[in-house]
Formats: sequence, structure tokens, C-alpha cells
Amino acid sequence: MAQEKKQSNTTAIIVAAALVIVVGGGIGALAYILSSSKTVYIENATITAPIVDLSPSAAGTLNAVYVSAGDTIAPNTVVATVGTELIKTTSGGLVITANNNIGKTMSPSDTVVEMIDPTQLRVVGQVQEDKGLADIQVGQRAEFTVDAFGGQKFQGVVDQVAPSAQSSDVVFNVSNQREEQNFDVKVRFDTSALPQLKNGMSAKLWVYKQ
Repeated sequence: MAQEKKQSNTTAIIVAAALVIVVGGGIGALAYILSSSKTVYIENATITAPIVDLSPSAAGTLNAVYVSAGDTIAPNTVVATVGTELIKTTSGGLVITANNNIGKTMSPSDTVVEMIDPTQLRVVGQVQEDKGLADIQVGQRAEFTVDAFGGQKFQGVVDQVAPSAQSSDVVFNVSNQREEQNFDVKVRFDTSALPQLKNGMSAKLWVYKQ
């Protein structure tokens, strides 16, 4: 009798646990569906800013470089000397690379220093044309996470939707299968309030539909 009661209790516990799993899974699935209906999810995004290349106007020898990667410099700062030319910044920013090959001959196509303007950092992701692009417009609210900071969520606003596509690298062997077309979506955020977010960091992005 005691054995039967023990088996009955065990069965009840198993059934209850199964119900919790099923109900919990259902709630999770419902939450996912509701979330998906309200947002466009972009899994692979990057924090980035336009790169400014500083190069000589004429060929010459790289005589000196006065900055290093990581330096923050002001407008009209001399960053290098090529021949008799002083290479200057036109605007302030953050140095991300500096060519230290002193004595090398540089041409106008050679970059001496690469810079970015940290205030122009954006979260940039790509959306396939048939997977939510029509639901994204400039001004919409967005949230994003950054791999370096785990699940912490940051706020942003859609700043730009690219007017033309970035073709995918996928090569199709089936003649009637069309190539996927991807469009860049840029989200701005308060760079002064979030100095920990750096150029090149990986991110995930959610854009809220209107």
C-alpha cells in the first residue's frame, strides 16, 4: 500500500513537471511570436563609423608620424610629414591606424593615418529585402546588445536605410534562384553617454515596427 502511494506521488510529480515544461514552453513561444510581430531582428550588426584616410597630395618620403592608434586629436593637427608636406587633420577624431614605415616612399594613394569621428558611430546591420525591410523607416525606435557587454540593452533610433543593396556573397548553382539582396540599416545612439561602445564591436539589433 505504501509502495503504491509512493508510486502515485512520483507519477503526480512527473505529470506536474511535464505540465510546467509544456506551459512554460508555450508561454515562451507566445512571447517570441509577440516579440517577432513587433520588431525586425538583425542578428549580425557592427558598431562602426566612416573612416577618414589622411594621405599626401604628392609622392614623398615618410619622414615622421606624430600620432598613434588610440590617440584623440583635434582639427588641424599635424599627424605626419611626407617629404616637405605636413599631413593635417581636417576635423578632430580618433586615430585607428598610423603608418610607421619611416623612410618609405608614399604616394597619394597611400594612407598615412586612418581616423574616425566617434560622434558618427552607428550600429550597422543588414536586412534582406524580404525579411522586414519594408517595416523599417528612419526615426523608428531600436534596441541593441553588444557582445562585449552580454545581455545589456542599449537604446537607439534608425538613422538611415540604405537606398541601394549590398549583394550577398552567396553563389547560386540553380539558374532560377534569385540572389539575396541586403540593405544596410544604421542606428544612431548617444555616443557621449555610451563611451564604452567602440568601433568594430559586434552587436545584435531589434528595430520596433511602427
